[in-house]
Amino acid sequence: MSASSQPVLVADIGGTNARFALADTSLDAPLQKDSIREYAVAEFPSLGDAARHHLEQIGATASRGVFAVAGRVDGDEARITNHPWVISRSRTAAMLGFDELHLINDFAAQAMAISLLQPDDVVQVGGAAWVPGKPGQPRNYAVIGPGTGLGVGGLILRHGRCYPLETEGGHVSFPPGTPEEIRILEILSEQFGRVSNERLICGPGLVNIHRAVCEMAGIDPGQLQPVDVTARALHGDPQAMRTVDVFCAVFGAIAGDLVLTQGAWDGVFLTGGLTPKMLDSLQHSGFRQRFEHKGRFSSIMARVPSLAVMHPHAGLLGAAAYAADAERDAPGVAA
Repeated sequence: MSASSQPVLVADIGGTNARFALADTSLDAPLQKDSIREYAVAEFPSLGDAARHHLEQIGATASRGVFAVAGRVDGDEARITNHPWVISRSRTAAMLGFDELHLINDFAAQAMAISLLQPDDVVQVGGAAWVPGKPGQPRNYAVIGPGTGLGVGGLILRHGRCYPLETEGGHVSFPPGTPEEIRILEILSEQFGRVSNERLICGPGLVNIHRAVCEMAGIDPGQLQPVDVTARALHGDPQAMRTVDVFCAVFGAIAGDLVLTQGAWDGVFLTGGLTPKMLDSLQHSGFRQRFEHKGRFSSIMARVPSLAVMHPHAGLLGAAAYAADAERDAPGVAA
């Protein structure tokens, strides 16, 4: 069996969890669902250890891999932004006995997943509908998603090929849009100095917003986790409900800014661990109003779809799409 006909080990490595699967890149639906597993990254000293454990657990072997990691990939090395792992591509490949290993940013994988998503994999947020492009039709998409952190990327489709944009856009400075948000920025600045979008739009960001909202109300919220904030909101707690409203509005404003920055007129895909959990809030909040509220471009923004990705393993799907693209680029393989 040739290397290109063997399954590829794909991974989606976040700040909290590591997901692995085998992928058959010759298929339209490449993920082998019975091979998908998720592990806590804290349980392993390195990515190589986690990958080897996964292969042992499913009783499989592989000689190639595409690992999407939640951090910037710099040459041979990647550092997980919200976890102490420092990953060397060459050392990890040697540890696993791989002939080929690609490290890509996790939101490059999220972007690549767009090329394989079906209409049933997304839920429309707002009034603009998504019309997938015809084969060969140029498209510009943005992707943004809150989880442990805030990931940002993009996908350019040209001449039937996919070109993902690897960015660290979650770390741009937070731009408040209301007097309340200006006050939240002031409160968070006292703790963090510079305040990025990720300080608000992610799991820990919910806690940051809640703490600021409570401070403005003269209330001490105590030590909370993100799930505590959303649970309190469901039970009618005023400060928690306001936190969710602010979160969704700011998320919408940032997503709209991303469309303007990237020229992603064909749509923005909302992914990350929080998006499915907060879908109802996103659909019944100020998300879309702030998304569209872009002055002279408001009428154009009203036609740009915002789509919540509901596929349970979009990062793995995108890593598989990247693997298929890498095969097409390999020497001796026709494009």
